[in-house]
Formats: sequence, structure tokens, C-alpha cells
Amino acid sequence: MDHIRLKGRLPYPFETIAVAVAFSPRLEAVLSEARQLAGTFQAKLLLIHVGRQTPGKEAILAEMCGHVGIGPEAEILWKKGDPVTALLKTCKENVVDLLVLGALRRESMFRYYLGSVARGLSRRAKCSLLLLTEPKAEGSAFGTIMVDCVDHPKTPPTIETAMYFGRRLGSREMCLVKEVDPAGLAMVMSDDSTDREREAVKEQLLLEAEEAIRQETGSADAGDMQVVNTVLWGRPGFAIRRFAEEKPASLLVINSPDSRYGLIDRIFTHDLEYILEHLPCNILIVHSRSTEKT
Repeated sequence: MDHIRLKGRLPYPFETIAVAVAFSPRLEAVLSEARQLAGTFQAKLLLIHVGRQTPGKEAILAEMCGHVGIGPEAEILWKKGDPVTALLKTCKENVVDLLVLGALRRESMFRYYLGSVARGLSRRAKCSLLLLTEPKAEGSAFGTIMVDCVDHPKTPPTIETAMYFGRRLGSREMCLVKEVDPAGLAMVMSDDSTDREREAVKEQLLLEAEEAIRQETGSADAGDMQVVNTVLWGRPGFAIRRFAEEKPASLLVINSPDSRYGLIDRIFTHDLEYILEHLPCNILIVHSRSTEKT
């Protein structure tokens, strides 16, 4: 398929799944996760390594593929250049729907501000990303999936993609979450407002958020999953990250960002950065090509 046809393509079904190959101690587990996902979604599997192609690396990769059951039908691509740029280009050229990669829950301040491959891809990818914080050889159990239902045109296809993912993986619970920013209350209240008036407005904001979740869910098919609607009072990004940790969630599903983030965005933390600076669990970042230019 010509990569020009990416424009307008829905984020699901996952017809082509790629895995970023980094020769780290977790490589075998990441490969195993990708192989199982490709089987579940009946998708083509690509293995992409950005770096020198050497006989030693080829031997290690072949041995690990054998261990996890990846056969010759999976294509291995060796690329050169900057890891983020090369992965982005390769995924676009091969019309990848989902890129799987390992990601650290928390990085050192030095690595965080310079930016890692996972975070660079999170801000620029034109396909969906699955960041695995603790990849397992036996495959991760995505029992509880949490979806960030922000007010955005991308959210309905993100919810539908999460439902698709959960149905195929046999998830038990789908938790649809909307955050209500306390700053909104301050904007509509005057300095001389009473506590009763503030509570009344707060309650109205929460009710409106609950109704917004119902409207955004629409006719999305949850299958056998239990659907739970939850409204959080707190800073966007920070509140859902904390909730995902406390529940705990197996997977947090969020929209892809609208634009690239720079250093200034990482210094002044906001919704996406609250999540990326300390991943609460596995993260699925859904890229809705139908709402953006490719």
C-alpha cells in the first residue's frame, strides 16, 4: 500500500504491527509480546532495528525469534540514522498501524530532558504506539483498560480503538475517564462567591463531564467488558496518571498529541507530559489519522 494512503485511514484494525528492536535485556520479552499481538490481531509483523547490521546482531535476533516463535514470515528491517527519525519514516513507508516498544516507567532527569526514543516517538509518530513498561515473555494481561476521554475530536476514535483492543485481548473492564480541571471553577466564580455556590458549580461541572463521556462513547462496542464511567477532579494528565496507578490499570489509552513538543513543554508540565514523565502502566497512544494531515 502506498504510504500516501495513510491520510484518513482509521487507527484500527491493526493490519501491520511493528516492533522496535533494541538489543537490551528486555528484547526477548518485547519480541514475544509483539508476536502474540500480531497473532491476536492477525496482523503482519515487522521487526525494525536502527543501527549497524552485524553478524553478531543477526545471530542474537535469530536466536531470540526462535525462542519466542517468530518465523520467517516476519520481515526484519535494518535501518541507519537517528532512531526516532528512522523509525518514523519506516513506519510510514510500511503503513504500520501499531508500533510496539519497551519503555521505562521513569528515567533520570538527564535522559528525560534530552528525550528518549520512546518519548520522541510519542510526540511525533503517525501511527499508534504501545509502550510496554514491563514486557513479559508470556504476554501482558490487559485486564483493566483506562481511556482518557478529553474533549477533542480524536477521542471517539480513540475510545473505539480501545474497545477493539480490549475485545480482542479479552479485557475484563473498560474504564472511561474524564478529568475536570479545577481551574475551570476559578474562571467562572467571583472572589466573593460562597462555598455553597462553589460546590453547586463544581457539581454542575462534574455532571456535564459525566454526560460528555456518554456522548463520546456513542455506539462503541464493548463486547463482554464491563464499562465504568469515572469523572476525576484534578489537573489533566496528573489526575488520570495517579488514578491509573491507584486502581491499578493494566493499560492507559490516550490521544496522540496535536503537535510536536519542545523543551519548553517539558519544563512547564501539562497533560501529556505528566503521563510521559512517569508512566503509570502500559500506554497505548492512539493516532487518529482521520483527524490530522499525514
